[in-house]
Amino acid sequence: MVGKLEIERFKLLRHKAYFMRGKIKIREMKDGEEKAVCDAVIKSFNEFVAPDFSQEGIDSFMDGVKPQLITDRIKNGNIIVVAISDKKIVGVIEVRNMNHVSMFFVDGEYHRQGIGRGLLNHALKICRSITKGISEITVNSSPYAVHIYERLGFQKTSEEQTKNGIRCTPMVKKL
Repeated sequence: MVGKLEIERFKLLRHKAYFMRGKIKIREMKDGEEKAVCDAVIKSFNEFVAPDFSQEGIDSFMDGVKPQLITDRIKNGNIIVVAISDKKIVGVIEVRNMNHVSMFFVDGEYHRQGIGRGLLNHALKICRSITKGISEITVNSSPYAVHIYERLGFQKTSEEQTKNGIRCTPMVKKL
């Protein structure tokens, strides 16, 4: 019988091997990838987050996921980092003000492979290179992702809230 520790070791080795073979590339979004970013975000949102939201919340979220808005947010200083597998965007993180995760999605086929952690670490590296002295990063987590953020070192700062139909739990990660 295989124990839990052996399973976790196997997952870690598989994750490292996957990255080492060059299957996943993590980098800043490039000009022209705005539609692909939106498509990746919408796919993951619909699969994992939308089931917990009212129609008002779904509509509110979708209002912000448009290629032109992505372009505008980058021009205003937001950072978007993507994970690429076989020329396809499979993960996205967006950080505003160098200290708040505003979007964070990984395609379901790529869950539990360290891609989310890689995206967060890469985004934090960029934020720290631009703004010295960042001591924390915040997020308003969907109900689906609270446990994921906790595994990434975030802690709840208050209970779940709803605004414009969007359910979220404020969280922070001390750096």
